[in-house]
Amino acid sequence: MAAQDGPRITMTSIAREAGVSVPTVSRVLNGRSDVAPETRERVEELLRRHGYRRRVNRSQEPAGLIDLVFNDLDSPWAVEIIRGVEDVGHAACVGTVVSAIHRRPAATRQWLRNVQARNTDGVILVTSDVQSPLHTELRRLNAPTVVIDPAGVPGHEVPTIGAANWSGSLAATEHLISLGHRRIGFIAGPRTLVCSRTRLDGYRAALEAAEIAVDPQLIVQGDFYHESGFKGAAELLALAQPPTAIFASSDQMALGGYEAVRQRGLRVPDDLSIIGFDDLPEVRWSSPPLTTVRQPLSEMGALAARTLLRLAGGEQIEGLRFELPTQLVVRDSTGPARA
Repeated sequence: MAAQDGPRITMTSIAREAGVSVPTVSRVLNGRSDVAPETRERVEELLRRHGYRRRVNRSQEPAGLIDLVFNDLDSPWAVEIIRGVEDVGHAACVGTVVSAIHRRPAATRQWLRNVQARNTDGVILVTSDVQSPLHTELRRLNAPTVVIDPAGVPGHEVPTIGAANWSGSLAATEHLISLGHRRIGFIAGPRTLVCSRTRLDGYRAALEAAEIAVDPQLIVQGDFYHESGFKGAAELLALAQPPTAIFASSDQMALGGYEAVRQRGLRVPDDLSIIGFDDLPEVRWSSPPLTTVRQPLSEMGALAARTLLRLAGGEQIEGLRFELPTQLVVRDSTGPARA
């Protein structure tokens, strides 16, 4: 047994030496089955070598926690992602801590201090740059990380979860083309996000396949929120040759477009068809109900949580890029092109 006159051995020091999180060491100590055999063997060997003894008071052992981090929490799609993560965490008896860092360095630094203090199982980041200094710091803390909808091009170290944005956008545009629309406006999402660029690519691909020229005037920039959808639709409707349909690359922008149409004394879909992307719960109750592309947000959150817990347990992940299917949902906001 190791000598007892050196520094006190803690779960934190064992976790650091094993290259795992503190909750993983706790699971090994408590005989939990959700730890990979190789990881369990490595941790147990270190526990034996250092003569570590678990406290009798089990309440002092850290509870399992998932840190779920958004840049902002002002969008209903965040609620859907939280629901998926929470469902998996609840089933695994793991808590969920939700944070927003607002893209501010000071908030990020404070959040990192909090993560270190609460010994999280791991972190799920939403629309984060995979190559950012934040990921370097999380690696230093031995905090497994999964990213939902990465901002930049996914790297080769961090698992990422996304949806089939290109095929969903292709299906939405093809739907409008099948209704006779040839001048189809597009309201794009933030240029920094891979999912935004991919949706724009799907729109262009559908037009090109139908031998319809891509008109740069029909593509306007948005940010996924209502106001940019309103402004984008107003800009498109003010063209000398306005579109007969608009594809907004988020539901919120599509609903903003509804207001721009209303203010011009027009009607959806009689005068202009509108289609969105996400299938948020609220769009079934819009007037008219919105045709959209269903993005499986809750399922994306659940998959991210399951993947993270596997990483925290020392398991090997079969791949680093997971893409869930999208589905066109036709409702009442799209109709035949007006003559």
